[in-house]
Amino acid sequence: MAVRIGFIGTGGIAQHHMNQLIQIEDTKIVCGYDTSSEALLKASKRFEFTPYDDLDRMLDSETLDCVYICVPPFAHGEIEKKVIERNLPFLVEKPIGIDLNTVKEILTLIEKKGIVVSVGYHWRYMETTKEARELISPEKVGMILGYWMGGLPMVPWWRRKEQSGGQFVEQTTHIVDLARFIIGDIEEVYALFDRRLVFDVDGMNVPDVGTVSLKFKNGVIGNISNTCALNFGYTVGLHIYGRNIVIEILGNKLVINEQGKRIEKQAKLNPSLEEDKIFINAVKTKDPSCILSTYRDATKTLAVTLSAWDSVAKNSAVKVPEI
Repeated sequence: MAVRIGFIGTGGIAQHHMNQLIQIEDTKIVCGYDTSSEALLKASKRFEFTPYDDLDRMLDSETLDCVYICVPPFAHGEIEKKVIERNLPFLVEKPIGIDLNTVKEILTLIEKKGIVVSVGYHWRYMETTKEARELISPEKVGMILGYWMGGLPMVPWWRRKEQSGGQFVEQTTHIVDLARFIIGDIEEVYALFDRRLVFDVDGMNVPDVGTVSLKFKNGVIGNISNTCALNFGYTVGLHIYGRNIVIEILGNKLVINEQGKRIEKQAKLNPSLEEDKIFINAVKTKDPSCILSTYRDATKTLAVTLSAWDSVAKNSAVKVPEI
């Protein structure tokens, strides 16, 4: 019997998941909800599901096995509570919110009910990420350097700090999460954010440059920087420095530099598809053990990125809250 799936949010990232799900056997996209009638109509026609403009009516009318929550950062909170109330497993896109207290409340509800949840940190599912973790143990790492250098996504909510959290929270979170996945938990951050270059976009109040120094609990230090000011191209990556090895994760490419030798490897698997396959299997089996990004773990990543804003406000290093 097919896994019956509902979507909350039907925009770009939702349709990305829909494209993956139609490749997976025994899945059926049944329905979708969105506050944007245009996005809802477009997606419902393309993927042939029932559109709803009322979330409660969708959740109460349809027989669902799981839902995908693909909404902007500011929209998280009540949506998750409605889904948890109905005991539905869900995959939620990152970041899982912009208010840590709300997210911690949701985490408590999830763990109390034992609901299967996956968070959309798909870089964890690349086989090159797995190989990077196997190549060097955290105790042999001295430092890491991460970056997300690109342009400004042209969606209105992304430009507003109170809606997206800014680039470090909404986008560079992938690099923060990848660093945590490979190295371990982060205990302290010191951040500098500023708006230096982009003044020709209406309604924008997010920084366009930023850099965050990190201290991991195991002693590794690092820095993750970003900009959304570029008018051309982008570069995204994480470099890991040991005594005799330097590992570079550059999107879906892994570069291993080892005492004069340079080896490049390309990820063959589609990490988003792997993420979706593993989540759907967890729903079927009621076994979340293969999910690589749990809600608790994603809450730890959010605690780091939100702490960067706390550091900016205090103009000092700050401790990351324990989760």
